[in-house]
Amino acid sequence: MTEPINILEQYGPREAMEYDVVVVGGGPAGLAAAIRLKQMAADKGQEVSVCVLEKGGEIGAHILSGAVMDPRALTELIPNWKELGAPLNTAVTEDRILFLTESKAYQTPGFMVPACFENHGNYVISLGNVVRWMGQQAEALGVEIFPGFPAAEILYNENGSVKGVATGNMGVDRHGKPTAAFQLGMELHAKYTLFAEGSRGHLGKQLMAKYDLNKGKDPQSYSIGIKELWEIDPAKHKPGLVIHTTGWPLKSDTYGGSFLYHMENNQVMVGYVIGLSYENPYLSPYEEFQRYKTHPDIRTFFEGGKRISYGARAITAGGLQALPKLVFPGGALIGCDAGFLNMSRIKGSHAAIKTGMLAAESAFAALGEQRQHDELSTFPTAFEQSWLHEELHVARNVKPWLSKGLYLGSIMTGIDQLILRGKAPWTLHRDYADHECLKPAASYAPIAYPKPDGKLTFDRLSSVFISNTNHAEDQPIHLTLKNDSIPVSVNLAQYAGPEARYCPAGVYEFVKTDDGKDRLQINAQNCVHCKTCDIKDPTQNIVWVTPEGGGGPNYPGM
Repeated sequence: MTEPINILEQYGPREAMEYDVVVVGGGPAGLAAAIRLKQMAADKGQEVSVCVLEKGGEIGAHILSGAVMDPRALTELIPNWKELGAPLNTAVTEDRILFLTESKAYQTPGFMVPACFENHGNYVISLGNVVRWMGQQAEALGVEIFPGFPAAEILYNENGSVKGVATGNMGVDRHGKPTAAFQLGMELHAKYTLFAEGSRGHLGKQLMAKYDLNKGKDPQSYSIGIKELWEIDPAKHKPGLVIHTTGWPLKSDTYGGSFLYHMENNQVMVGYVIGLSYENPYLSPYEEFQRYKTHPDIRTFFEGGKRISYGARAITAGGLQALPKLVFPGGALIGCDAGFLNMSRIKGSHAAIKTGMLAAESAFAALGEQRQHDELSTFPTAFEQSWLHEELHVARNVKPWLSKGLYLGSIMTGIDQLILRGKAPWTLHRDYADHECLKPAASYAPIAYPKPDGKLTFDRLSSVFISNTNHAEDQPIHLTLKNDSIPVSVNLAQYAGPEARYCPAGVYEFVKTDDGKDRLQINAQNCVHCKTCDIKDPTQNIVWVTPEGGGGPNYPGM
């Protein structure tokens, strides 16, 4: 990794900009933090300079979520959000929880549905559109937002505290050499830097390692969520209908299930979530999702409809037990960069907004005391005293129980949530990471997935096409390998090349060289930034780093 140093020697030093607070990531957590800082400054008649860096080409471009939103945190942040036109337009009207066999669907009776699965008072939304609206509110308050500028590097002070971040260089070719379009990255210095990159944040990983933020915590648990947006026959459309399923097509030992949400304009969001602790290397989350849509009780919604968009994203789902230490000298982790999602409710946007607000309040108080680059110790304290902590505490055992298999997990979750109300006198833990779960291919038979029909089910490349994903082909590959030989010598030899299946975008494929040897080909231009490879690679040999600014998907209405 010497190339950036060489570039700096030739073209440096980088221009630097100074702010009170720099926020990395323009999602719900990052924008909530920026908005709250500006609100408090206005209330006190003070000036606080805040900027938000967003790697997507525009705010919302990379946002992917189900999503059913609990408006509680948004109401705390912006009480008059309805009057201001926030795009929460479709209130939930009906909840259905289905257990699927290959040919049947069985609905869970209402009295057996835990409160965490009830959505009365919530809204079916496009989180991307909500985030775009939040970006407008932030800019109206004076927040500086820089889309298309990924934070590629953490900057440190001499005492080891975080000084800020640097954006990536632009106009660098595949071999790391500057082209005629070269533009040196910028440094953004801040008294405090808040990291809100979303699940498996590139810089968040580095901060956890440098400051040992995971000490004494459970290994984080992740899932992959794959989603499509459809426009369906108006006769089949039921605004506010929320359906969740478990069971088929997954086997009972694999954690996962689907969501199907009816929003406005005859549109339906459908997706599948699979825990990345699965063992079978032949399993393909993408193919399981496509197969799910063929179920007799599911396909009827989509027949005669049109698929509009596609995307995928990792989900941080370890809960309270896996939350890292939230603060370090000079900054904090917020939202899914830390892992505040409530898996039992299948919701994270309200948690992201709340943690952004709490971190902002801590940072604002510190700035008022003329502090900088120290630990925002009041942030974790405020979180522990918040309704969000209470909510996550009630949910803490749901994911661990469900990870023990569909049938035992469902029974124990029912006991935990319906009878004990989440107040069991024990907390379940786990001591393994997702990448450690994959078993050798010799233990399994390959899975024969049906071929896509192009009407209800689709191949990866046609899916990537409608995600509007684009990367300059000559830029450095942002999916880096610690050791170039491991994909063939270990992953292909022992696990039958699982990266070709767990990637939902066709980035990885094994091809033959001219001399008949196997080689891993990385089609980085297809990457939808889901981070699954960074999580699931059994040898942790793949490291996702930020591509050139503005690259990746551009999700419309997702």
